[in-house]
Amino acid sequence: MEWVDTDAAGIYHNTTVVRFAEAAEAALMREHGVPGYFPVAPRVRYEAEFEAPLLFGEAVETRIELIRLGRSSMTFAFEVWREASDDRPRRRAARGSYVTVHVPDKEAGGSAPWPAAWRTALAEGVYPEVVDGLR
Repeated sequence: MEWVDTDAAGIYHNTTVVRFAEAAEAALMREHGVPGYFPVAPRVRYEAEFEAPLLFGEAVETRIELIRLGRSSMTFAFEVWREASDDRPRRRAARGSYVTVHVPDKEAGGSAPWPAAWRTALAEGVYPEVVDGLR
C-alpha cells in the first residue's frame, strides 16, 4: 500500500480495491493474449465487501477469477488480501465481483459478442459451466 492509496489516517480508500482488481484483470488479459480489451470492455456492475483495513506500507495480494464468460459479457470475482506482518495476521481485506460488457462501437452503443479468438483464449483452463455457448 502506497500513500496515494490511503486517506490522511493511512487507511486505504475504497476505490483502491477497484484499481487493484483492474490491475489483476490486466495481468490476466496479458497472460491469455487478449490485446485491446480495456477500451471496449466497460464495467456495468460492481460490488464489493470491505472486511478489514489496509494500511500504508502493508503488502497486498490481489486475486481475480473469471467466473462467467458470456456471449457479450464477463463476470469476475476478486479478493484483496493483506499479507501478514510482525503484528498483524494475513487477512482478506475486500472481496467482490464485477461485470464487463463488450462495446466495440461507443458511438453506436450496445453490446456485441466477444471476438472468437478472445473467447477461445479466455476459456482455456476455465470450467465448462463458466463459458456460455462455447463448444
